[in-house]
Amino acid sequence: MLSTSRSLAHIVLSCSLFLQLTAAFQSVLSSSHFHTTKKFLESTALSSSATDAEDFIAKNFPTCSNLLSRNNEVMKKINKAAEGFTIFAPNEAAFKALGDKKNSQMEDVRNEEMVEKIAAYHCITEPVTADQLFNSGGVITLGGEVPAERSVSGGFLGVGGREDGGVTLNGSKVVNTFEFVDDKTCIVHEMDGLINPTILWRYADQLRIPGST
Repeated sequence: MLSTSRSLAHIVLSCSLFLQLTAAFQSVLSSSHFHTTKKFLESTALSSSATDAEDFIAKNFPTCSNLLSRNNEVMKKINKAAEGFTIFAPNEAAFKALGDKKNSQMEDVRNEEMVEKIAAYHCITEPVTADQLFNSGGVITLGGEVPAERSVSGGFLGVGGREDGGVTLNGSKVVNTFEFVDDKTCIVHEMDGLINPTILWRYADQLRIPGST
């Protein structure tokens, strides 16, 4: 009987410890950012945080770099920004997920205006950190407003899930954040998808977006 009582006590203790650890883990999930922020604090004499950020995007997110280069006005604005800038950089998987049709449309000269607008939606002429995104309800990009929401994991059909510490913009999640800092702060948020309004794709293969100048 003594052995059985001790076994039951161990089981109860183990269950109690498991429940405490589970509660602690859920608390971490709901209160912390579930992505990484990496800071680059030094630039060489021949570079700056802005050029370092642009070089970083070109090396690690080449398709995004090509997208941004298609809008000269946007590139001029972010480079002239006094405090720095923010780029939401879709990774290579994000562009692959668009499919062949949309990627082909982005290369079609008829869609230059649409592509320029898409690029503008991925840029802000001031630094916006991961914490600021997490606590915001949205951001104003050079293309327009983009809604931001805290991401949720678990649940069933969108019900019963819990905040996982991440943030999404127009449904695309921030994967990692990279900060380049000198006299300016230039921030690159790696995204798992594009953040522009999906309605823009309706104007693909047209010569002009209605209402544009």
